[in-house]
Formats: sequence, C-alpha cells, structure tokens
Amino acid sequence: MVQVTKDWIQQNQILVYAIGVLLAVTVSFAQPGLSSTLEQFINPVLAVLLYVTFLEIPFVKLRRAFTNGRFMLAALGMNFLVVPVVVFVLTRFLPQNPGILVGAFMVLLTPCIDYVISFTELADGDSEQITAATPVLLLIQLLLLPGYLWVFVGERVAEFIQAGPFIEAFVLIIALPLTLAWLTEIGAERSETGKRWKDAMGWLPAPMMSATLFVVIASQLPRVESSIGQIAAVIPVYIAFLVVMPLLGRLAASLFQMDVGESRALVFTSVTRNSLVILPLALALPSGYELASAVVVTQTLVELVGMVLLTRVVPSWLIPASKPTTASTQTTP
Repeated sequence: MVQVTKDWIQQNQILVYAIGVLLAVTVSFAQPGLSSTLEQFINPVLAVLLYVTFLEIPFVKLRRAFTNGRFMLAALGMNFLVVPVVVFVLTRFLPQNPGILVGAFMVLLTPCIDYVISFTELADGDSEQITAATPVLLLIQLLLLPGYLWVFVGERVAEFIQAGPFIEAFVLIIALPLTLAWLTEIGAERSETGKRWKDAMGWLPAPMMSATLFVVIASQLPRVESSIGQIAAVIPVYIAFLVVMPLLGRLAASLFQMDVGESRALVFTSVTRNSLVILPLALALPSGYELASAVVVTQTLVELVGMVLLTRVVPSWLIPASKPTTASTQTTP
C-alpha cells in the first residue's frame, strides 16, 4: 500500500491535480445544477490556496529575489514586454466581442504565481528562482494589468476597473492571503508553534491546488459548454501561446547565458498564466462581460494539458541537461 507522505505528494503532483480535474468533469456532467453552489466556494478555496502558496515565498528574505539580477531581468522582460507583444498579435484573430477579448487579455497578460513552481520542479528547473521572483511578478502584474487593459481594450475598461466587486475580489483572494502568509512566516521564525503551523501547511499546496481545480472547473464547465460556440476561437490562440512562448523563453535564456535550471525556470514563468487568480476578477466584471470567465477557465483547461506535455518536452528536447565534458585520453607512443 502506498504511504502518503509530503514527499510522495510532491513527486506525484500531476496525479493529485488530475484527480481534481476528473472529479470536476464527472460532477459537472452528473450534477450540472451544483455549479452555482460550487461557484460560491471559488474565492474561499483560492484564498486558502494562495495562502499556502505564498508561504513558500521567502518574504522575510525578499532580497533573494534580487540576488540573481540576470534571471529577474529576463523574467520581467519576458512577462511584461515580450508577452504583451505576443498577446497583441495572437488576439488579432479573436472575435471582437468585449467579453472574449477582456477575458483573453486578463489571463494571458498575467504570469502565474502558484503552480508554475510545481511544474518547474517537475521539469527539473530552478524552482527557487521562480519562488523568489513570485512577489515581484505578483506586484507588477497587479500594477500593470489596468494599464494593459486600457491600451488593448480602450476606454471601456474604466467601467469595471473601478467596480467594487473587482476591488473586493483583489482584497479577499490576494491581499489578505499575502498578508497572512507574511505574518505566518514571521511567526515561524519567532516561535516553535509558528514553525509547526508552517510545516503543517507545507502538506497543502498540491491538495489545495487539486481542490481549487475541482471547484473552478466543476462550477464553470457548464458555462464553458453553453458558450463553446462563441469561445472556441480562443483555443487556437491559447495553443499558439503554449508553442510560441517556450521557444521565445529558450531564446532569451540563451541570450542571457543561463544555466539549464535557470533556462527551464524562465521558460515556465514565460508560458504559465495566472488563470486561477484572475477568475474571481473576471467573475466580478459587470453585465456584458459574462463570457470573460468562460474564456479564463478555457485557458486553464488548455494550459493544464500543455503543462503536462511541457514537463516532458522542456527537459528532453527544448533544454536538455548539459552533457559533462570528458577529457579525451591520449595514448603515449
């Protein structure tokens, strides 16, 4: 019988995630009426997920994020300079429906801050660099997203950027978990009780990710199904993004002369998007943007499949491990 330990969970994260997704699909088809009930749990499970995820970020040692200036510069450049250009080009092929466009922009312009760490580890990348960079990526994407939307969508963005539900979602699922995680880390350094609490929370990132995927997919899949004819156009765009960004990430890693671990980390931070965190913000949009949440969830489904493939493709083909050089032996005459 398999003994479930913290290490076992860590090594079998994809299996844990897959269980959540399969259960969500099963429940969605068997009990579609539960979607509205499950939707009420999206914010709570996301808040817990981000709390345990943020606990992996060394807040009290935030200088670590700036130790490797080369990686930070590359990660910021890829996510906030290169990605917007790629997104602008790819979205030219989308229907000019405000809900579809806003949903696609919201999800594609925001780098992932949660399971990117797990997938980087699974590809034997430098997950420590990703973890250290997460606070910076989170802060900058929240600051830049309104400006990006204004540039890409126009003045229409003003009506929901200032909406109360948008701000409420930000406070409850991002600001509050981030603050609690920071306080928890301080407590863990000052007391044994705090340390035990933090160690116990270390079991939860993968199970909470599975639970979050279950709630998000089971609650939103009926909406995706009912509007699939309208949002199907985003699927090729998401697939193209999954193909283009790893290649550009690999190119950037070469230009910055990164080692194998850093290169793989740069690829994953360039391609993974912040769909789970963005979803409540999409759900908070006003009337006229109902399709945005379905567009965001569709990206989650496409990306999960892509991540499973990339954890194999990146280490085996895109950025293989460096072969050790051996000195050739010479025979003396």
